[in-house]
Amino acid sequence: MRIAIVHDWLVVYAGAERVLEQMLACYPEAELFSLVDFLPAGQRAFIRNKPVSTSFIQRLPKARKKYRAYLPLMPLAVEQFDLSAYDLVISSSHAVAKGVLTGPDQLHLCMCYSPIRYAWDLQHQYLREAGLERGIKGWMAKLILHYIRLWDVRTANGVDAFIAISHYIARRIRKAYGRDSTIIYPPVDVADFPLRTDKEDFYVTASRMVPYKKLDLIVEAFNAMPDKRLVVIGDGPDFAKIKAKAGPNVQLLGFAGPDVLRDHLQRARAFVFAAEEDFGIAPLEAQACGTPVIAFGKGGALETIIPLPEVECAAPSAAPTGVFFYEPSVAAIIAAVERFEGAGAAITPQACRENALRFAPERFRAEFTAFVEREWAAFRGGKQG
Repeated sequence: MRIAIVHDWLVVYAGAERVLEQMLACYPEAELFSLVDFLPAGQRAFIRNKPVSTSFIQRLPKARKKYRAYLPLMPLAVEQFDLSAYDLVISSSHAVAKGVLTGPDQLHLCMCYSPIRYAWDLQHQYLREAGLERGIKGWMAKLILHYIRLWDVRTANGVDAFIAISHYIARRIRKAYGRDSTIIYPPVDVADFPLRTDKEDFYVTASRMVPYKKLDLIVEAFNAMPDKRLVVIGDGPDFAKIKAKAGPNVQLLGFAGPDVLRDHLQRARAFVFAAEEDFGIAPLEAQACGTPVIAFGKGGALETIIPLPEVECAAPSAAPTGVFFYEPSVAAIIAAVERFEGAGAAITPQACRENALRFAPERFRAEFTAFVEREWAAFRGGKQG
């Protein structure tokens, strides 16, 4: 069986690339395709230093830095991959990878991180943040996204079976494509985030500083709690704005390497997370360290954090690992922090660690391999029938 794996783009080692790494661990013989490949020579171990077949976008002007600007060409580009020699095609898709062309004697499985966010339910947020709500450029962007949606729905018909990374994304796939999917949670490298039970008296948050992460709300909440210390790790377009808001009890570290991040996650009293994520790896890395999470109760967080019971006398179904707030506001974050502190020893480092272990890479590899083998057996049986 010849296998091809098609990934949207290879430029950094982030969440989707961690999944790709484990796919290749399951099927090391697979050949790899991507619209662009700008991974440095020293950062290719996670793809096993494989050669990558790329599209014409790789050779377009300024593609290394501006590849996203070629979104209107991406549907055409991904359709140019000739995959006719492969029996099994696995698309690793949060944008256009699932749009590859396959035939009736080829099985196409899609690991879907999300239907294209900025073309579907997050379109208005994307246009607002990009300053494209009005004007000629705005109407051009809306027209392009309209046609991307039409293409995205059509190409969903070429996928034989979908994998969703969470129940939240499964609902988005159902809404956009009208298709069911199998949930396989992404892998979290819990071994890289060892348990530490002795905690220090500070809170931590870490993410790229972009609007939807809502770091400004977290900073404003801690400004209103001057007796509590917050450490903010990350960089991005909103860094200057957030730095201007930070009070004396808020420390901004900017970009930090993995060792600094791990050290703070291990020592912090709790990790604070205000984004609505499709899955959310950072809260699980914190829990792997034995650190509870105070999170916005929407999206993937609902599936990765076991909340303290809302009713104090209620018995939790499992040992709690965090506290939710259900409104993206300063007041809601403050109330959640106070509720967390009032819980005392109800949330233990050991419980946090045990919960994170449910998402270890070994679990992903077992579930992913079983899914592929099951779908392949059914596909072969259908062909023979």
